[in-house]
Amino acid sequence: MQIYHTISSIEHYLHLCRATGGTVGFVPTMGALHEGHISLITESKKENHFTISSIFVNPTQFNNKEDLAKYPRTEVEDIDMLRKAGCDAVFIPYTTEIYPEKSYLIPDIDLHGMDEVMEGAFRPGHFKGVLQVVYILLKIVEPDVLYLGQKDFQQQAILRLLLDQQFPQIRMNTVATYRSESGLALSSRNRRLTVEQKEQALAIYRTLSEIKSKLLLIMFLKY
Repeated sequence: MQIYHTISSIEHYLHLCRATGGTVGFVPTMGALHEGHISLITESKKENHFTISSIFVNPTQFNNKEDLAKYPRTEVEDIDMLRKAGCDAVFIPYTTEIYPEKSYLIPDIDLHGMDEVMEGAFRPGHFKGVLQVVYILLKIVEPDVLYLGQKDFQQQAILRLLLDQQFPQIRMNTVATYRSESGLALSSRNRRLTVEQKEQALAIYRTLSEIKSKLLLIMFLKY
């Protein structure tokens, strides 16, 4: 697996990939990888000739500086996981590569207010930071397919608007949420939860699962 830290080096590698006529799948991450991320790599490898991942803890999507400081950083372990999964290359850019003194011009994306509800209502500016970094990464990598997990539903919907408005040539593939044996969705931030907090978090999944089961039963009895 190739490791790149600069835009020029990853662009040179991608130029060689495209010269073969192969397609490129892209899995952007903020590191602290788990099996959910690896499932995206696996899906990309099924569909493309080359699979590229990125690791970048994006400062602009953290409205709380303490959250940014506490975000888990496990680069050595992450690289090992990607290598074992068969990822072809990983882009681990320096912050100055993504946010140079002369910043990229980020176009206005009409989000239809989608960034102001649900999670966005409690984390002002978060999704604009997500859009900013994903826009930059897509301009650099120019993949054929972008792979995202279904777990981050609101983020997924917002990034679909980004693709529709700025990158219509890129297809989005959303992969099913990867869960632990208990049913809790795997998440980089969940590493910070205590055993008790993880059990509390499971209440949401269990409640929704029960509602789903009852609705299916009602539909079955009805018809």
